[in-house]
Amino acid sequence: MRIETGIDIIEIERITDKMSNNPNLLNIVFTAFEIEQTRNLSNKFQTLAGKWASKEAFSKALGTGFAEELGWKDIEIRNDINEKPVINILKEDLKDKFKISQISLSITHTKDYAAASVVIVFEN
Repeated sequence: MRIETGIDIIEIERITDKMSNNPNLLNIVFTAFEIEQTRNLSNKFQTLAGKWASKEAFSKALGTGFAEELGWKDIEIRNDINEKPVINILKEDLKDKFKISQISLSITHTKDYAAASVVIVFEN
């Protein structure tokens, strides 16, 4: 067993500006489910920033960053039945290729920042 961590923090204003200046970016980074989940929220950009930070933290824990092996929409940030954020792997072979056993995600927000921490347990 091997354990890796990743962490990311982002300014909510940066995400607000990015999404406002380039509306296509929303569809490049987020899945249809993630977009729909935030559509009617008053804190839409805070939530999107948390999802962005979560994806970045996952890519760091995985050790790949966003490149050929991992795309933005290969993972999806959802909430479980208790509203805890979870990472749903959408890319079919990703879990097997990297021998991912477990993933833990934590997201936090302030007025100005969103941060996420990811822990991945890998099988040997």
